[in-house]
Amino acid sequence: MTDTRRRVKVYTLNEDRQWDDRGTGHVSSGYVERLKGTSLLVRAESDGSLLLESKINPSTAYQKQQDTLIVWSEAENYDLALSFQEKAGCDEIWEKICQVQGKDPSVDITQDVVDESEEERFDDMSSPGLELPPCELNRLEDLAEMVASSLPSPLRREKLALAVENEGYIRKILELFRLCEDLENREGLHHLYEIIKGIFLLNRTALFEVMFSEECIMDVIGCLEFDPALAHPRRHREFLTKTARFKEVIPISDPELRQKIHQTYRVQYIQDMVLPTPSVFEENMLSTLHSFIFFNKVEIVGMLQDDEKFLTDLFAQLTDEATDDDKRHELVNFLKEFCAFSQTLQPQNRDAFFKTLSNMGILPALEVILGMDDVQVRGAATDIFSYLVEYNPSMVREFVMQESQQNDDDILLINLIIEHMICDTDPELGGAVQLMGLLRTLVDPENMLATANKTEKTEFLSFFYKHCMHVLSAPLLANTTEEKPSKDDFQTSQLLALILELLTFCVEHHTYHIKNYIINKDILRRVLVLTASQHAFLALCALRFMRRIIGLKDEFYNRYIMRNFLFEPVIKAFLNNGSRYNLMNSAIIEMFEYVRVEDVKSLTAHIIENYWKALEDVDYVQTFKGLKLRYEQQRERQDNPKLDSMRSILRNHRFRRDARTLEDEEEMWFNTDEDDLEDGEAVVPPSDKMKSEEDLMEPISKFMERKKLKDTDDKDVLGKSSLSGRQNPSFKLSFSGSTKTSLSSPPSSASLNPGSPGSPGSPGSGARSSPSSTTVTTKGGLVGLVDYPDDDDDEDEEEEEDEEDNESKEDPLPPSKKSKLSS
Repeated sequence: MTDTRRRVKVYTLNEDRQWDDRGTGHVSSGYVERLKGTSLLVRAESDGSLLLESKINPSTAYQKQQDTLIVWSEAENYDLALSFQEKAGCDEIWEKICQVQGKDPSVDITQDVVDESEEERFDDMSSPGLELPPCELNRLEDLAEMVASSLPSPLRREKLALAVENEGYIRKILELFRLCEDLENREGLHHLYEIIKGIFLLNRTALFEVMFSEECIMDVIGCLEFDPALAHPRRHREFLTKTARFKEVIPISDPELRQKIHQTYRVQYIQDMVLPTPSVFEENMLSTLHSFIFFNKVEIVGMLQDDEKFLTDLFAQLTDEATDDDKRHELVNFLKEFCAFSQTLQPQNRDAFFKTLSNMGILPALEVILGMDDVQVRGAATDIFSYLVEYNPSMVREFVMQESQQNDDDILLINLIIEHMICDTDPELGGAVQLMGLLRTLVDPENMLATANKTEKTEFLSFFYKHCMHVLSAPLLANTTEEKPSKDDFQTSQLLALILELLTFCVEHHTYHIKNYIINKDILRRVLVLTASQHAFLALCALRFMRRIIGLKDEFYNRYIMRNFLFEPVIKAFLNNGSRYNLMNSAIIEMFEYVRVEDVKSLTAHIIENYWKALEDVDYVQTFKGLKLRYEQQRERQDNPKLDSMRSILRNHRFRRDARTLEDEEEMWFNTDEDDLEDGEAVVPPSDKMKSEEDLMEPISKFMERKKLKDTDDKDVLGKSSLSGRQNPSFKLSFSGSTKTSLSSPPSSASLNPGSPGSPGSPGSGARSSPSSTTVTTKGGLVGLVDYPDDDDDEDEEEEEDEEDNESKEDPLPPSKKSKLSS
């Protein structure tokens, strides 16, 4: 079967409440005689064996989820699911199920439509409710069955919840639990587990308030210890009473607040540890439990926030030098958890929360804590600081700018953060990565505010570059004093990569601040020392930094690069990389390709004039030859501005001939007697706008003579000391039909038309000349893994253009006259 609409995966739920994949096949529906009804059949796509045969029972509750999933229960604790490849197939089978059960296919759960007739439903709703059996030991089994049978139907679930709530049934059940535990009645305890679990799934806040009250909650947890699926009961109460300890770091005077904290911890424990993983049908039945915990946390934060004495004592003890380390550790952990709770608040409440903490002096307190030696305390303080930065970076920026007027640079909060990033002892630098992200947020202009008088961006960036940037760049400057990194171990390299990532971000988002810093401190030259690192990721970070600078196309940066010959370490790295085809090779070539494509004239001239000898043999990509061509075109335009303007005139004449000119030429052709024409004589006289051939050839001849002189020049472009150890790439790329231009051979007159595609001045021409002026050379060697030649199609089109141009020069006849001659 090839119909992908019917392609499904079959899943079953195992004892651990995890879905097991039973195989992939194609589903169909049809009447099965053996099952006496319409059934779902799934046959394996591999061998056609039967994966599933399930009768569609009118009373079975089917549920459609996420448009491609159908879930149902075959028997107790046996859930099945079909996951469809396509929504159309799922809809088709769902319609079949609904048709058998007599339901509307628009519903997602077939049990939502109650099976009773309208009269029965009316009678049910008007009746006072379910009648619960007496709460006695011998009736526990009946009660457990009633709870289990009521859960699938929303109407019966509602009536059961009302009955349990109105009759105070929970307290009676918990009395029976204590009795069964005393009598060690294991069967009764198992029934009580099912009953309490079912009451949780009723999803009623009023029931939760009774179950989670001080006098009931431990017995509720006790009932959930006796899971029938387990051989031995769990010891949840023992953990909560003996192992888990409530640490009151600051005395809480409000008994209601204390009770609320205890309750929230225990309910969270029930949700996370005690209750079994809900099945597919049960996962939405605990939403009220989530809400109960959520609102409890909101209430706790609000009550603590309103208790000014509590917060005052907290921050006083945090900053008091007399506070011992253990106590301070507990205080910081409490504050961290307090901030974590605040994430549940609504935006306006969170504003008030952080404003309160700011007024209480949380940032000065963090500054004191970050200056301590205890690693765990500093880690918790960093987490608190991250909450503040993510919530309101402007508040943090305002604080550090104010304190800079009173304190030395060394003890500024932001410099403490940078120092902790630099001194992170974790081999993987987990803390440093977190701190680098916070610094990035603080220096990001996108989240800085602008006022009518002065922008926060100007003020803060001026502060940062004056007081903090030297601290951030210190490890980079200390490690790049020689030609190679002085320390090249993995941890140091990771740290330098993080610093470079932040500096690269500054290059992209800051303007004159970072430019002045880079140029005045010669930062780029120091960064490029890292291209000699043994760690490729660090060398690539250094290249990325330079690539971002070049990408700005800022002439200040370009002059700085040329003045200090900063392409030299890049070319060294390229040559030392040799013939290896890797990310380093691609990144460097991409940098030069960018200069070529964007036609950055100053850098093009600098590269060719200083490094061409080192790059001229690289022919597996056309980047460097393209740069040379750009350079030659540039020099030609500089030396012969007259020629440059002439080329534009010729190009305009060639591609934009006026229609009236064509008409005049054609008219003149018809007025001319054919017998008067001699072989080789031009039919159409030259236009007044066209220059004579002698005037055109003179500057081109001068250009070719200058080129000859340059080619014979023995000047060593790269200094012997700087690039003496370079390696020539050992792999060339040869084409059977390619030709190499001999620049010293005299060009033919056909190829020297500046407006023709083959001329050096025309775009996309490469270095082609006419066949008479070329020397064919074939270079052997390995073929490069990736080639970047000009597109073959483009070359073919250009060659066709050349042929058409030559034909038009040799036979400049109007089309109408050509037809006349042929006839």
